Amino acid sequence: MEKHVVKVLQTNFVTHNVKHFVVEKPQGYTFISGQATDVSINKPDWDNELRPFTFTSLNDWENLEFTIKIYTDHNGVTHQLLNVNAGDELLLHEVFGTIHYQQSGLFIAGGAGITPFISILRQLKVQNKLPGNTLLFANHSEADIILRDELKAMLGDRLINVINHPTTPGATPQTINKELLSKYVSKENHNYYVCGPDKFTGQVISDLKELGVKEDQIIYEH
Repeated sequence: MEKHVVKVLQTNFVTHNVKHFVVEKPQGYTFISGQATDVSINKPDWDNELRPFTFTSLNDWENLEFTIKIYTDHNGVTHQLLNVNAGDELLLHEVFGTIHYQQSGLFIAGGAGITPFISILRQLKVQNKLPGNTLLFANHSEADIILRDELKAMLGDRLINVINHPTTPGATPQTINKELLSKYVSKENHNYYVCGPDKFTGQVISDLKELGVKEDQIIYEH
C-alpha cells in the first residue's frame, strides 16, 4: 500500500471546530479536485488509524491542504489532530474518490461535506468556469459555515446558506429537503453534486430522483 510521510507546515482554525492543515506534497503525488486520501498520524498507536480526508488544495499547488472537522466527543483521529501542528508528521496513502466535476450544476453540501467542493470550486475559479454553478450549503448555525467569505466571493448570490438553527435575528430555520430542492432543480443544471453525512446524502439523492433528476446526473461518493 502506498504510504508517504509528510511534515505539517502550518495549521489554523477556520471555524470553531474546523482545522486547516498545510502539509508537504510528496514528489509526483497527483489528484483530481474532489478526490481524497486516507490520512493517519505518524505517532505510536495512531499510524495505522486511517481516516479519509479530501484535498481542499489544487493539484498544481506546491503543498497539500486539508480542511478537517474536529470531533472531541470521543478519542478518535480528529480529536488527535486537534494537537497536531507545524513540525508534526502525517501519513498519506493512495488517492481515491468518485466526485469529479463534469458539467455546471447544483452543488449540495451538508456541513463538512463541503470539502470536496472547495477544491472543485477553486479550480473552476482559476478556469473562469464558475458561472452556472450554484451551492446549497446546509449547516447547524452561521458559526459552522466553512470558508463563508471565500465561497461568497466566488459564488455571490449563487451561494445559498441553509441554516437549521440560525442565530441571526429574524432568520427562518431551514433544511435541505425536497421542497427546497424543487426550487433549484432545473434543466439548466447538467449535474447535481452531493456530499455530506451518509443519511443526508441518501435523502438528497432520493429527493432529487423523485424530482425527476436522472441517476447519471448525480455525482456523489460511492
